[in-house]
Amino acid sequence: MEHERILDHIESHPVIAAVRHEEDLAHALCSQVQTVFLLQADIFNVQPMVDRIHSAGKTAFIHMDFLEGLGRDQKAIDYLHETVQADGIISTKTNHIKHAKGRGLFAIQRFFLVDSLSYETAVKTVEAAGPDMVEVMPGVMPRIIRRLAEQLRMPVIAGGLVTSKDEVIEILKAGAMGVSTARKELWSL
Repeated sequence: MEHERILDHIESHPVIAAVRHEEDLAHALCSQVQTVFLLQADIFNVQPMVDRIHSAGKTAFIHMDFLEGLGRDQKAIDYLHETVQADGIISTKTNHIKHAKGRGLFAIQRFFLVDSLSYETAVKTVEAAGPDMVEVMPGVMPRIIRRLAEQLRMPVIAGGLVTSKDEVIEILKAGAMGVSTARKELWSL
């Protein structure tokens, strides 16, 4: 899936289903979300889950840092791209982001912001790695999200600790393009 289409999916349906358990995938596929983050996948279920997501007309991202049964290396990214045909990856690791981008995969770099040092490190890392999108965690920091969205050249999404519709709205108003959440009740907003 081309990068503009992924961005359009997220922009038009900003709530992203963060699926932690395979049994939650059916709920995500029946919901309004257009983008699914597979936070837990393994060598046996990644292909069928991505196939189900694509059959539902949705976009599939694999979180590399939690992928089991495959090495978390460049060959695993190649496999996800060529064989599994994931639309993109999520990772905290700069080498994953750079390799995925080089392969034509949409790359989302995830950052955990806990203080001003982690914020500054994130900005420098983004400038060096050039991900297609940045995910900020925890997502319930609208003031920080606003500052980051204004400072970076790529779209920002937020996730983590988002539990209500009001928080989703607040995060989007702060400048995030999307909100990833494992809360099923928010997937149909």
